[in-house]
Amino acid sequence: MPDSPTRSLRVGVCGPVGTGKSSLIALVCRELAAELRLGVVTNDIYTDEDARFLRSAGVLDPDRIRSVETGACPHTAIRDDITANLMMVEDLEADFDPLDVVLVESGGDNLTATFSPALVDTQIFLIDVAGGGDVARKGGPGITRADLLVVNKTDLGPHVGVDPDQMVVDASAVRDGRPVIALSRTDPASVTALTDWLRRQLASHRTGDLTPADPGPMAPHSHGDEPSHTHGQGDDAHHHDHAHV
Repeated sequence: MPDSPTRSLRVGVCGPVGTGKSSLIALVCRELAAELRLGVVTNDIYTDEDARFLRSAGVLDPDRIRSVETGACPHTAIRDDITANLMMVEDLEADFDPLDVVLVESGGDNLTATFSPALVDTQIFLIDVAGGGDVARKGGPGITRADLLVVNKTDLGPHVGVDPDQMVVDASAVRDGRPVIALSRTDPASVTALTDWLRRQLASHRTGDLTPADPGPMAPHSHGDEPSHTHGQGDDAHHHDHAHV
């Protein structure tokens, strides 16, 4: 009987539309593809546009980039019913055994969308300066409790009237010591901070010291005419406000 494929480190990349999730994955692949064996799974509602973007960028063997078409709000496929994503990750691990890291990109969703810990081992949440300097202060499960928060596109700060350093201060204040990286692909030090964080996550995964945490969501919400209520983390929590931010 053949051995089971090596279990990769599974990294979720999540955040609202336009925050730069695909670009971050392309950046990671460019920086680490010569060092680590990588795979990517993207999520779109009705297309494979993110996967095609990454394949056209030439950052990875195109066969190592797979696409899930969710057919519904993106968070449903990364949190509520993870079957399609889990199968795609396991197929990648079987086809290219051994893989070191599989990056799973959520489709663009709102500030409450986070991954199920049954799908990924660690997760990155992105916000960007073009989304407004107050986003970090507003909080939400991804901002406050994701394993890593990335304040992206810091080079655009002067053009949109936002202070990226203040966004990092605001985000750090609500994250209880969890790391925050201010990232610009034109800033080598910030890119190194990102890749070093990923290397540390992989090292912890290999030694068995990485325990997936569930960042939420736990925000009150309502179902139609029902009163607002909160799902605890053990209730396969999900948020029903589908308005994209």
